[in-house]
Amino acid sequence: MLQTLENTIKDSLRDVPDFPKPGIVFKDITPILGNPVIFNQTIEGLIEIIKPFGANAIAGIEARGFVFGAPVAAKLNLPFIPVRKPGKLPWKTRKVAYALEYGEATIEVHEDALECINQPLAKVAIIDDLLATGGTTQAACKLISSLGGEIVVCAFVVELGFLNGRQILKDNSAVCSLARL
Repeated sequence: MLQTLENTIKDSLRDVPDFPKPGIVFKDITPILGNPVIFNQTIEGLIEIIKPFGANAIAGIEARGFVFGAPVAAKLNLPFIPVRKPGKLPWKTRKVAYALEYGEATIEVHEDALECINQPLAKVAIIDDLLATGGTTQAACKLISSLGGEIVVCAFVVELGFLNGRQILKDNSAVCSLARL
């Protein structure tokens, strides 16, 4: 199933040249969202690749990580932890800044995000739509780890292998993707 799904995902992506800045070819996942059959197959594929890692919570990175992470959490009957841009979470937060190719960014999580896990150790799967350089996901790993969680897997719909984001994350956890470009 996963090999067929990889081809379906690759065929569904839309290239958007010069977005968000000149010289970048953005890989747009919205055609996947617009097709309920492919979207559901993608959710099921993510479940298949993360289930062996025994996660007891799912964290999704704003915003497209919410789109994929929340349905995975719901189908697995696990808590969902939103990792957001600064100022978007209403409760006390912990934050981490990280470098981008063109500047710096910050993400936050609620300080009590892992309290919803009724087990001694929070084993968290982080989900996002796309792995590029890995900086945002690495920051999310640091946030969850700073709360005492163990990152068991980082899972992505699409991985841009030529950007080597997997290398940054390999010390934090397993890295899985449904489609690799």
